[in-house]
Amino acid sequence: MTYVFNPAPTAAVPVVGSTDRFPVHRIYCVGRNYAEHAQEMGHTGREPPFFFMKPADAVVVVDAGLTVTLPYPSLTRNLHHEIELVVAIGTGGQAIPVGQALGHVFGYAVGLDMTRRDLQNEMKQQGRPWCIGKGFDHSAPIGPITPTAAVPAIMTADISLKVNNKLRQQSQISQLIWSVAETIAQLSNAWTLQPGDLIYTGTPAGVGSVVSGDVLSGSITGLTPIALQVR
Repeated sequence: MTYVFNPAPTAAVPVVGSTDRFPVHRIYCVGRNYAEHAQEMGHTGREPPFFFMKPADAVVVVDAGLTVTLPYPSLTRNLHHEIELVVAIGTGGQAIPVGQALGHVFGYAVGLDMTRRDLQNEMKQQGRPWCIGKGFDHSAPIGPITPTAAVPAIMTADISLKVNNKLRQQSQISQLIWSVAETIAQLSNAWTLQPGDLIYTGTPAGVGSVVSGDVLSGSITGLTPIALQVR
């Protein structure tokens, strides 16, 4: 087979303890999946989960021990951070039962769902899709993926984000409104999940803006932390 031009390289994420890399197929994100974050965004209660997507090449790989440059995106004056647990799917499926869902997980990573909040809010007010606020270049930073067997306590892990060494977000994975297993089950009813899919599972309260020069440090107990500087 030949192409009219050379295909872009596959986005891929390093794997802890391996020289192999995890090829990214799709990026799914869960909205308002911590109660306190839902409240700060003007919502309450355990609403049905909803999802949005980012392109696979929105990934920004943050290798262990490095501080990676995060380009400040165009068109926005209100870039927000959202620290999240990322689930890496290793075995695909459709209509996956909740009780079997975790068996489809390859591993976990620390990620950021970067958001052009002003553009997102503008699109919401106009009743238009808000992909422009979420699915832009460099909007999905992620650290190395840790295989599931190495993080047996991930569901009770602490999650936090610091900006310029000041705590902005802090919670526990146990506080997810929809658990990892429930999220996988729900997603697989709408899409056929594939090996290589990443699921950004939602962010705790405390989201806020960052500007050029800020350093973001994200961590989840048991996973490789990430560090980025906005430029």
